[in-house]
Amino acid sequence: MPSVDARPSPYTFDPATTALLVIDMQRDFLEPGGFGESLGNDVAELRRTIAPLAALLTDVRAAGLTVIHTREGHRPDLSDCPPAKLHRGAPSKRIGDPGPNGRILIRGEYGHDIIDELTPAAGEPVIDKPGKGAFYATELEPLLAERGIRSLLVTGVTTEVCVHTTVREANDRGYECLVLADCVGSYFPEFQRVGLDMIAAQGGIFGWVADSADLRHALRTTSVLQTS
Repeated sequence: MPSVDARPSPYTFDPATTALLVIDMQRDFLEPGGFGESLGNDVAELRRTIAPLAALLTDVRAAGLTVIHTREGHRPDLSDCPPAKLHRGAPSKRIGDPGPNGRILIRGEYGHDIIDELTPAAGEPVIDKPGKGAFYATELEPLLAERGIRSLLVTGVTTEVCVHTTVREANDRGYECLVLADCVGSYFPEFQRVGLDMIAAQGGIFGWVADSADLRHALRTTSVLQTS
């Protein structure tokens, strides 16, 4: 089985029971002039993940691993958005309000969809989630069980919110998570650093952390061995 140089220790996985999870790489969060930038955030901190993630997707798909995408957003009537979430932020910049790319974080709007550079391939599931974590009120867990998935390669945004919440949820459910440091991003560099440190702390309390280049090397090496 392939092994990746990771923190706090090497991460070994079986490609047949491993999925790549791409969390919330959506226009509302990453596009210049979009919702995320309208809140005063530097979207360049998130966009630096696009190139390494696109390269990783190429190798993961070539290796035949399952790829799953998520999108955070809500029904147009906001029936799945609790007041504790709906009332966050400044008036006129809240969920459901008109934004640069349509209503903010509303399913079916242009801004809710995944950026063009990372468009899901045919047959790759896209999970629409109403919360921060990818397991809450979604079909993700049954989908993973149906495919026999036990290990997750985690990418996406943002590191300290949706990525962290999903990894914690996955850990509680028994999944072994490898977070790819250059393929996850935060608007805040300090949150990025601390968020990754928290995952790998105490012997890997929530999972492992590695760079995507090391994972890609492991996938390519395994592929060469299988075909030789």
